[in-house]
This record gives sequence, structure tokens and C-alpha cells, in this order.
Amino acid sequence: GETIQGVSGQVVAHLQQALNEAGEARTPRALLRSAGLASAALVVGVAVLWMIGRLHRIVAARLIAAAEQQVAKSKIAGEIELLRAFRIRDFEKRVATTSMVGLDFLVVYWMLTFSLRQFPYTRPWGESLRGFIFDTVQSLGLGMVNALPGLFTVAVIFLITRILVRAVAVWFRAIEQGHISPRWIFPETAQPTRRLLTGLLWLFAIVVSYPYLPGSQTDAFKGLSVFLGLMVSFGSSGLVSQIMSGFTITYSRALRLGDFVKIGDVEGTVIHLGVLSTKLKTPFGEDITIPNAVVVAQTTTDYSRSGDTVGVFTPTSVTIGYDAPWRQVHALLLKAAERTAGLRREPKPQVIQAGLEDFYVKYTLLVCLERQESKPYILDALHANIQDLFNEYGVQIMSPNYVFDPAAPKMVPKKDWFAAPAAPDDSSRGGNR
Repeated sequence: GETIQGVSGQVVAHLQQALNEAGEARTPRALLRSAGLASAALVVGVAVLWMIGRLHRIVAARLIAAAEQQVAKSKIAGEIELLRAFRIRDFEKRVATTSMVGLDFLVVYWMLTFSLRQFPYTRPWGESLRGFIFDTVQSLGLGMVNALPGLFTVAVIFLITRILVRAVAVWFRAIEQGHISPRWIFPETAQPTRRLLTGLLWLFAIVVSYPYLPGSQTDAFKGLSVFLGLMVSFGSSGLVSQIMSGFTITYSRALRLGDFVKIGDVEGTVIHLGVLSTKLKTPFGEDITIPNAVVVAQTTTDYSRSGDTVGVFTPTSVTIGYDAPWRQVHALLLKAAERTAGLRREPKPQVIQAGLEDFYVKYTLLVCLERQESKPYILDALHANIQDLFNEYGVQIMSPNYVFDPAAPKMVPKKDWFAAPAAPDDSSRGGNR
């Protein structure tokens, strides 16, 4: 669409501008005038910077005074209000400082561009700087205006998703509280199912709103998405294993909060069922964190699932020689159970002969505990009562190993039961002896 006349006119205008600026560069009067204007701009700019700094100090002083008054009032109201007042003061100071720094930048930028445009040799730099800031502001403004429809669509998608998430939360909380009883979900699996469904809803919302996000079609945005995807792919093998194990534990209903369980060699009360790990609190007050993959791979024993109804038997064994009447041993073990506090009377304690070994008989006493989380302490009292009764009736316990009959029975006489430093009224074991 170009013509000879149009192109020649542009060339003439450019040449005329070049001749004018070349002549200006060789004219001392023009150079002095340009230097005077640049100096005036520098003086004006410095004065404006000084005024901005003074204004900043005045504003900061007033903000500090207002914050001190608020702090003085907050000391009476309480510590929470005091902390809030400090946060408000810091926020106001940051806003004021940021605003002043922005104004300083604009003033310095104006001084630089104005001074560069006064001299022929630096005029292209000044004009390019002025055009740069105008073009940048214009492109940012147009980009923001063009992004408004997409942002509005994203806001609508997230609003609808939030409404759905709240409706799902209300429905699942009703299941947790027992107000609703659907056949396909149990109360103990309602909470993890709610979290899973909530996550899926938000993930779906992100996928749907992705095309409407500003810059989502640019190569930089796509490259960042690919980079994040590679990071997740390479680093999520163990994470996915833990998450899937958590789903297995949850939906198999193997564990519940508050159950006293044994996972591998660890016994404790379940205090947390997470997506990645399960936490137990042992009877000794320890918090044990077990990865869900380890929980799935090991045998889990739940002592609380039927402990409130049928009862779960806890075994403890002793080995007694063949010369002791087995009926007497049965009676002594049952009597020790009667003396021990913390044992349930129903179902009743039982004694079984677990094995006829080479040198002795292995007797196992089965008892039900009232509180499984107190198992170590109840068994401690039970073992103490067993020792006292067997010593009292002259029955020798053959554990741990028995090779030949000793010259004298290995028993503690009753007169030595409370040898120093034990006291006659020692009740540290918790049993009735």
C-alpha cells in the first residue's frame, strides 16, 4: 500500500529532522538551553523527592501515633486486640512505604527521560524510555480489560463449586452424626469420602476454568504446567502408594479413631487416620506415626472393635512343674485375676494348658481388660498378684528355663515379701493382695 509520494515524504521528514538535530548539536546556544532545562528538571525533581520524603515522615509519625493510641486501648481489651493492633500498624507502614517508593520511582523516571530528550545525541534514549512506559501501561491496561470476561467466568465456576462443596459437606456431616443412613456409606468412612469428593470437585473446577485464566495459552504458562507435571510424576510414586494405602485402610474399615490396636510391634490408641499416615498414642504417652503403606503390609489387631460387647481376651502365661497339681495352678491363677483391679468379670477369666513341655506345663491365663489402653499397668498388677499367690501356696514358677530340680524350691517366703525398701502397705501395683 505504499506509494512513491508517501515514502519520499517520510524520507524528507527524517532527513530534515536529522539536519535540524545536527545543527542543534553544533549550536552552543541550543546546548546551553538544553543544559539549563535539564538542570531545572533536576532541581525540580530533587525538590519533589524531598517533599515526598517529608510527607512520608509525617504520615509515618501520624500512623505511629494512631497505633500507639490503639495499643493503649488494646492493653485493656486483651492480648488478642494488642496483637491485632501491632499487625495493623505494620500493614499501614508497609502501605505508606510502598506508595512513597512508587512516587520516588516515577519522579526519577521523569527526570531521566526529560533530561535525555533535551540533547540531540541522547534524545532517542529519552523518547524510547517515554514510549516504553506508555506502551507498558497501555498493554497492561488492555490486558486487564481483555482478561475481565475470563476472570468473571472463573469466578462463576468457583462460586458454583463452592456451593456444591458446602452442600456435599452438609450431607456428609449428617451421615457422620447419624441423621442419615445410606446403605453404600458408613459413618466412619463419611469424613474421608467427603474430603475425597471435595478434592475432586475443586480439581474439576480448576480443569474447567484453566482455559479462561489470563495467559493460559502462552508458551510460558504451558511450559510451567509441563514442568510441574514432570515434578509430580517423578516424585509421587511413594506418595501415591501412601494415598492408596490410606484409602484401603479407610474403606476396609480396618481402623477407627479411638480404637486400641496393635500394628506390628506397636500397641496404642488410634488418634489420627490421615491420607499418608496413621498415628497411635501408646499407653506410655508416645505418639507413633506409621506410614499407611506399612500399616497395610503388617498385621493389625483391633482390641476395641468387639471389646465392648463380646470381650477380647488378653493372655499371660506361666510354666509350672509337673509335680504341682494342675487344679491348684488353675485356682491360683483365677484367684490372682480376682485380686486384680481393671479386669472384667464378664466374660470370666479362663485358664488353659497351652502346652505339655519337656520339663513343665505351660498355663495361659485369659482375662478381659476394662480399658485396653491401660494394658501394661493392669498386667503389671496381675503378674504381681500371681507371684504373691504362688509364693504363698508354695508353688514354684519354672520360667524362664528349667533343667533340673534345685536343692530348695525357688520361692520368696512371705516374711520377705516387703523387704526394704518396700513398705508393708505398698500399693504401687494397683492390685488387692
